[in-house]
Amino acid sequence: MSLTLILMRHAKSSWDDPTMSDHDRPLNTRGRASAEALGKWLTSRDYLPDQLLSSTSERTRETWSRLGLTASEIRYETALYHASADTMLRQLQTATGRSVLMLGHNPGIGHFAELLAQNPPKHARFMDYPTCATTVFSFTPTHWSDVQFSQGAVQDFTTPRDLLE
Repeated sequence: MSLTLILMRHAKSSWDDPTMSDHDRPLNTRGRASAEALGKWLTSRDYLPDQLLSSTSERTRETWSRLGLTASEIRYETALYHASADTMLRQLQTATGRSVLMLGHNPGIGHFAELLAQNPPKHARFMDYPTCATTVFSFTPTHWSDVQFSQGAVQDFTTPRDLLE
């Protein structure tokens, strides 16, 4: 049985309060709508995680909440806050679920998606990985600890703009 990774950048965050720390910024109105649309999209395609690995930021936490999904294990990891692709891979290699949703930030998450993909999707926005961009990968290794770059078969990719326009 293959492993599934749902790799998602957080939804659009608010810049309304310039004194607020980056880590504490919530989603804006568009971000909330995007996260809800992505949750419906994932559910409609039966891309349902049994584990969440997420940055500790408010915007990743709120994105998860707005997706309307559940997972049997939820891990908020400080290491995923503005993580590099290498750090994200190390965190993924500690996963225990069969289907993992990882929520993070650019530029690391876009680079991570690019490095994981055996063949990137033919989508104009894949390489810049906009807010709430989501790639679904499958992997043939049976343990996350064995997953390496260039092993991810892209099953699907979308952005909020694809779903809301």
